[in-house]
Amino acid sequence: MTGTYALVLHGGAGVLADHGYPEQIAHMRKLAELGKSMLASGETALDTVTEIVRQLEASGLYVAGKGASPNKAGRYELDAAIMTGHDRKAGAVAALTGFVSPIHAARAVMETTPHVMLAGRGADAFGMQLNLERVDSVNDYYTPAAAPDDRAMATGTVGCVALDRAGNLVAATSTGGTLNKMEGRIGDCPVIGSGTWADSQVAISCTGQGEYFLRTATAKDVAARMAYGGLDLAAACQASIDEVGALGGEGGLIAVDRHGNIAQPFNSPGMKRAVVHADGRITVDID
Repeated sequence: MTGTYALVLHGGAGVLADHGYPEQIAHMRKLAELGKSMLASGETALDTVTEIVRQLEASGLYVAGKGASPNKAGRYELDAAIMTGHDRKAGAVAALTGFVSPIHAARAVMETTPHVMLAGRGADAFGMQLNLERVDSVNDYYTPAAAPDDRAMATGTVGCVALDRAGNLVAATSTGGTLNKMEGRIGDCPVIGSGTWADSQVAISCTGQGEYFLRTATAKDVAARMAYGGLDLAAACQASIDEVGALGGEGGLIAVDRHGNIAQPFNSPGMKRAVVHADGRITVDID
């Protein structure tokens, strides 16, 4: 295979001014190098983004997976979604409890059921049916990554988008949700078209205050601006984030198009992210 490949991953919108995030920066660079190696060797975008997000979840460094925070009821309810662009297949889980990797559960929904999303007790029962890896002890496993934050709606999410050498685009997103959220709250992450989207032209993963991304269907909005409005990737992504901002929301997104172009706009105070550019360069930024 000789096709172009590219990848972007994120560790969530919003950074605190007095934090340098050295662990996250080093970890994101390591994962970008892994993603580059996988894609360069001809592995699929699907397998690549699944593995990248799984490792983001497992690290405990971000507000997703092991690093998630409990909701107001003291429960860890996690969300995730994945979508493949060439056939628009998708899978998602919402308010999933007790499983190590929500992104693996989301992919299983896509690959083994006729449905797109399973939530709550149904998602948990599905995970147990497939014998997905369980959290042995909630108190011992979770190590909330969120630092004290005075934002009205503090957030945390991880995600990855990729273009593989065969031209396939895939997006994946996973989150512990808004900090101190109400029990049963579901944000944009698992909602296809709001927090996660992929088609034959572009793949998008969003991060930020999910209620605003839900209200603007941000991920699909990017794709629509490109398909129907004729905007290029950068302009479409910026316009969609501007719409989130116009409603009073903050956050960002990562995106890659079928040519390997990258976009990573945000209106939050920083966004943790790493990029494997189409020319092979790797860049890591938090602001």
